[in-house]
Amino acid sequence: MRIISGTYKGRRLKAPKNLPVRPTTDMAKEALFNILMHRYDFRDLSVLDLFSGTGNIAYEFCSRGTLSVLAVDKEFRCTKFIESTAAEFNMPIDVLKSDVFSFLERNTQTFDIIFADPPYALEIESFELMSSLIFENKYLNNDGLLIIEHAKQTDLKDLNHFEELKTYGGNCFSFFR
Repeated sequence: MRIISGTYKGRRLKAPKNLPVRPTTDMAKEALFNILMHRYDFRDLSVLDLFSGTGNIAYEFCSRGTLSVLAVDKEFRCTKFIESTAAEFNMPIDVLKSDVFSFLERNTQTFDIIFADPPYALEIESFELMSSLIFENKYLNNDGLLIIEHAKQTDLKDLNHFEELKTYGGNCFSFFR
């Protein structure tokens, strides 16, 4: 896993082998950030990274200048790894150890971008619940974007607010507004 661009461009991050994660591939991450680069000024963004895992996406946002990132994951080993990596690179990442759905039920903040990379085996009903909690509670700022990473077999086109699908190898990103 490496940081693609920005202040920490080219830095390789080695997550502990025992983490229960599937980090976004470098190819898919680069393609995603190329799309976002043309839509946003990263310095002005507030970002929520759900199912943060290794923090791969959070680091990329910070490396590109984002000053407000909240990473949420329920796995203690993941949150500790993100905290130590963020401290090592002096990145402005707040880390919260929480079940994503519990967090979404009690959250009071809003964000410009919400990125979610749940386990690929997540049931479609859980994708629906996550999306409804985000949109019904108005967690996105004006012109905000929800991006969900998922497997090719998962079809999210029928969810409310779906805008587009981008596929890179085995990774899919569904965009919602």
